[in-house]
Amino acid sequence: MSRAAAPDARTAGRPALPTYRNPLIRHRADPHITRHTDGRYYFTATAPEYDRIVLRRSRTLQGLAIADERVVWRAHARGEMSAHIWAPELHHIDGAWYLYFAAAPADDEWKIRMWVLENLDPDPFKGSWTEKGQLTTAWDTFSLDATTFTHRGSRYLAWAQHEPGTEGNTGLFLSEMADPWTLTGPQIRLSTPEYAWETVGFEVNEGPSVIERHGRVFLTYSAGATDHHYCMGLLTADAGGDLMDPASWSKSPVPVFTSDDRAGQYGPGHNCFTVAEDGHTDLLVYHARPYKQIEGDPLQDPNRHTRVQAITWTEDGRPDFGTPVADAFPSVSRP
Repeated sequence: MSRAAAPDARTAGRPALPTYRNPLIRHRADPHITRHTDGRYYFTATAPEYDRIVLRRSRTLQGLAIADERVVWRAHARGEMSAHIWAPELHHIDGAWYLYFAAAPADDEWKIRMWVLENLDPDPFKGSWTEKGQLTTAWDTFSLDATTFTHRGSRYLAWAQHEPGTEGNTGLFLSEMADPWTLTGPQIRLSTPEYAWETVGFEVNEGPSVIERHGRVFLTYSAGATDHHYCMGLLTADAGGDLMDPASWSKSPVPVFTSDDRAGQYGPGHNCFTVAEDGHTDLLVYHARPYKQIEGDPLQDPNRHTRVQAITWTEDGRPDFGTPVADAFPSVSRP
């Protein structure tokens, strides 16, 4: 047997990784998929009209592509939650459902802040969604992309925000939580844009997401302008360390997931993590566009599609995201 044909000792005997038909869901950016204890996958994402929060669910990931979509909350006609409804995330915490999202006043649409909805019904498609109010941080500045996770018995919130006195757009911050809508104690800065790939077009770190494996806590984030330069970075902390100590975190000097000409996928980012139907294969959920050149404002381009693919892990226990997979069928042209 030639060297080229020899099996890889790291993968020999392992089952093939699951694959999915991409794009999974068209015209849905900033995707968030969670697998609940009922065995279903729950999906939400940014709608390109920026005016509502939607949910889907399915017993399988691929089934989300054809699942009915339910509008569970709409932007207000006026006031603080009437524009730029962005990046919702659905979380089940202590028996209740919570939606974290960003919103702004229609008459000041860049005054974006983070907000929380609560539903006490066991079924998030039923019951009512109560507005718990704004997530209050140390500064009343541009903030978005809230995500929450637990580690060693404590609940944390990670998010992106403009820090007063800085020239950049947004950095990443972390705080412990007193309850699902209230921060407690100090907030720390995890990362600010510093490398060239984080500052092209805009100085942006945003869209944090957390996965804990192999004795480490990995926090991915997205950086740069939202065109083909958009990409993913990575922060790493030891699982036994103090997550609220900035010195516990190390930052990759290079992006870990980027546009790929061979696959025809551009601007991959704003990811989350879920697990495959086999219950153990880790999956990367993200959005990307099927073309490089954008006409006009990237935020007005609706063709950021939800995509999903398997993650592999290196021998030393770090995530290997690979490259974006190609579409399973020809992409629809611009509307």
